[in-house]
Amino acid sequence: MLLFLLLATAFISRGSLLRHVADKRIARLEQRYGLDISYNQLRMKGLNTISVSGLNVVPEERDTLLALQSLNVRINLWKLLWGDINIKDVRMDGLSLNFIKQGPVANYDFLFLPHSESEKSTPTSKSNADYTRRINTTLNLLFGLLPGNGELTHLTITERKDSNFVSFRIPRFLIDHYCFHSQIAVQEDSLNQNWNTEGEFNPSERHLRAILYAPQLTVPYINRRFGAEVQFDSLTCSFSQKKLEGRVTCLVGQSEVRGLNIYHKRLSPEIINLDQGQLDFHINVSPQAVELDSASLVRFNALTFHPYLKAERAGNTASRKEWHFTASVRKPWFPSEELFGSLPKGLFENLEGLSTTGQLAYHFLLDVDFSRLDSLKFESELKEKDFRILHYGKTDLSKMSGEFTYTAYENGQPVYTFPVGSSWEYFTPLDSISPLLQMSVMQSEDGAFFYHQGFLPDAMREALIHDLEVRKFARGGSTISMQLVKNVFLNRSKNIARKLEEALIVWLIETEHLTPKARMYEVYLNIAEWGPMVYGIREAADFYFKKRPSQLSIEESIFLASIVPKPKHFKNSFTADGRLQESQEGYFRLIAERLVKKGVITEEQAAQVNINNLVLKGVAKASFVSEDF
Repeated sequence: MLLFLLLATAFISRGSLLRHVADKRIARLEQRYGLDISYNQLRMKGLNTISVSGLNVVPEERDTLLALQSLNVRINLWKLLWGDINIKDVRMDGLSLNFIKQGPVANYDFLFLPHSESEKSTPTSKSNADYTRRINTTLNLLFGLLPGNGELTHLTITERKDSNFVSFRIPRFLIDHYCFHSQIAVQEDSLNQNWNTEGEFNPSERHLRAILYAPQLTVPYINRRFGAEVQFDSLTCSFSQKKLEGRVTCLVGQSEVRGLNIYHKRLSPEIINLDQGQLDFHINVSPQAVELDSASLVRFNALTFHPYLKAERAGNTASRKEWHFTASVRKPWFPSEELFGSLPKGLFENLEGLSTTGQLAYHFLLDVDFSRLDSLKFESELKEKDFRILHYGKTDLSKMSGEFTYTAYENGQPVYTFPVGSSWEYFTPLDSISPLLQMSVMQSEDGAFFYHQGFLPDAMREALIHDLEVRKFARGGSTISMQLVKNVFLNRSKNIARKLEEALIVWLIETEHLTPKARMYEVYLNIAEWGPMVYGIREAADFYFKKRPSQLSIEESIFLASIVPKPKHFKNSFTADGRLQESQEGYFRLIAERLVKKGVITEEQAAQVNINNLVLKGVAKASFVSEDF
């Protein structure tokens, strides 16, 4: 009898108990984050349905963040008693979420505040992150809050920053037996779109599948935030959560995009088009690492490969843990046309239409431990077997073998066009260029030019270590072959696509011997920039010394080699009266020693090298006294 009375009392007062618990929680949130949270009505319907109406969340002295007309949530009471949130049915109407920022003030600032004073004074909270716990907590909330049935009507989400805004309006989002579908009206400033979404989920099996599609769906906010444009026809993602041995969670699934178009000036000057891209992923999440297992499969157009990625927080102390990244790809022998026929349109302009036959194999490894950058590993090798180019397509990659027209660029604009061959009066054959100059430039820029296949992995590794240390792209590790391809085949705009295209063209020219090495070096010396609007060794020898390229001395040759990396700043090597800076002496000694080892000069000649022997003549000398220069 007593038990019955207790249960009856609890049932009768369940609404009061709910409001009491909610009001205490609301009071804590209001005090902690400076919010004003109010509601018109909060009550229980039956044993397991919570009903709320007129809910508003307003940050202090900010615009309203959330407004809700009505919400009815039916929960699994038995699971709730055991601390497991499980929503069985949701009916929601008139939800409005508004993220507004005016200048430096936003109505969502409080979301980024620390949860407690202890968090403010704990510098190790990030380094001690448990990624397994985080992903499990997130997925528990996701699968717990997704109802098996529900209907959301008049849902609006708006992001506004100053005069720009993005709004998502969902007239009706329907969930029926764990399957959902909806239409979404999207407006970004003056752009209007209509999206469609549908999918299904299974909380007991921890599975979710969703698809978003529309004719040429444009991703909002990306342009405003990153200056990029991203469009696609459809995006599909599905995954299942699996728990492995120990404290490891695995996400197994697939994501696929169709009709993808991407534009960003740092990627490519043209729109990049990918007809179809797919990732079958196996992601392992451990307490200190996230890993894309090599069982994962990437497919874009006709090409497939298995990538491996791992990001791990590691270190010797709890207070400071550095990232350790590992990436690798091993692609065994495959038809070459799978690669060259799959290159996205707009990404590799010079390779469009290229047709090949034969087999390729590729190996890549990058291992970066930020606590020990000197231990960095970098390997990249593309092998060929019975490989041949059947058709060049848009660009003749063998054009350097004969006379061709070269255009020099300044800031992406053409400034000087001339033929590279005997029809140009300033063209100088390789055998008419001083061996001193030839070897000085080679020892300065790429001493192994005649022996490598276009790439020096060790030089790239050293350049990458230096760039990571200074946290900017300061060195490139480029060979003469790479510099030559960049200047002859590619425009001067710096972007990721250009570097990838540069690497492929270098590989094709070097592997297929499309242009002999001697001719490549001859072209290089005849198109290299040696000063402001000074192109080719013939103009350079005349500009600085009033000489022919065959007449250059040791000091003159070493000096010309020294300015190849920064030809427009040659005057920095001199004092105000046109004498070479003393700081150049070490470089002159270094190159002279290398010339001795190559047998170009004797030790006695190297000992006599003196920067004071360098005397400018002609236009270069006049530039130190003429403002007109």
